[in-house]
Amino acid sequence: MVEDIGIIGGGIVGIAIARALSSRNLANVTVLEKEQRVAMHQTGHNSGVVHAGLYYAPGSLKAMLCQRGRELTRDYCREKDLPYRELGKLVVALTDDELPALADIERRSVANRVPGLRRLGAGALREIEPHVAGVAALHSPQTAVVDFVAITEALADDVRSSGGQILFGHEAIAISTGQGKVRVTTGRADLVFDRLIVCAGLQSDVVAGLVGASPAPRILPFRGEYWGLAAAKQHFVKGMIYPVPDPRFPFLGVHFTRGVYDTIHVGPNAVPALAREGYGWNRVSFKDTAASVMWPGARALAKQHWRMGAKEIAASLIKPLYYRQAHRFIPELQIGDLTAKTASGVRAQAWSLDGSLLDDFAIDQVGPVTLLRNAPSPAATSAMAIADHLLEHFIHLPK
Repeated sequence: MVEDIGIIGGGIVGIAIARALSSRNLANVTVLEKEQRVAMHQTGHNSGVVHAGLYYAPGSLKAMLCQRGRELTRDYCREKDLPYRELGKLVVALTDDELPALADIERRSVANRVPGLRRLGAGALREIEPHVAGVAALHSPQTAVVDFVAITEALADDVRSSGGQILFGHEAIAISTGQGKVRVTTGRADLVFDRLIVCAGLQSDVVAGLVGASPAPRILPFRGEYWGLAAAKQHFVKGMIYPVPDPRFPFLGVHFTRGVYDTIHVGPNAVPALAREGYGWNRVSFKDTAASVMWPGARALAKQHWRMGAKEIAASLIKPLYYRQAHRFIPELQIGDLTAKTASGVRAQAWSLDGSLLDDFAIDQVGPVTLLRNAPSPAATSAMAIADHLLEHFIHLPK
């Protein structure tokens, strides 16, 4: 008997899971999305990079699923005639002090079988990006850029073509289990499923609470802001230019990305958002902010990262400080070359009771409910691989 499976969340991961189930005739699938279209939040507010797996701890879910996800994303874009551009990425060490960290990334990249990876000296890196400073770099030629919204919409079309349905404006407000069923109450309907999969992103801990799951990990929203690059200076960036990340902090730092449609953006930074969906300083939720401040791990997190946090907030509010970070990589850059802030996104960063930030993907099972508790970057890259992993290890449907 074919099961009825509900999926909460219409981002790329939820839609990829729906497609994996419906296209294989494994279940009757219904996606519940609180917004009026797919890809409204994290999927639609990122830089569009298909990652090759440089940074992730070997053997982690991120490392394994990123590599497979990159291949699946590439093949899907070719199948659907969607743009997929391998513009390549440089991870640039600006000084000799950063060379040990660059070497560590190189070791991880080799262990993760990043395709085509090369270590470059100062001269060789400027053959790829002539305007970039630096003493050395790692070059990942197969790091690509795509339109993740277009991919999600195509996946959603596949779901519908296979008989699945996507219901917009359906925010889960109550979930109960009993007699082998899961009942989801939204503001518009009561729906009953055999199983439920939760891919709620910024709201993942809220929905987990409806199921009765552990309150940890909690979602701490971080906003990333992008500046545009003036049209006359677009030639400064040919592909992607990234810093050597600080291993003490879960974010990469300001970088340059030429998008799939040739728009270049500078960023993102990482500042605490004042709401789960707080895409600007004017978006404030006292409930969300109070929940973050009152979390048991808040004091430990603040003690460990307050200097970095203060630096990021200052750069968000004061353009010259943001410019200073970008100028280190492209010395020819002038402050006027950074145009108005073009976009922002909010990352759903999961953190534990002790204040530590979760790095890897995290999946929980509560009876017939599967909860994707943490899916930061490279979740968009890995979405179709995450779907396969979840079906194999958590859903266990007959093939």
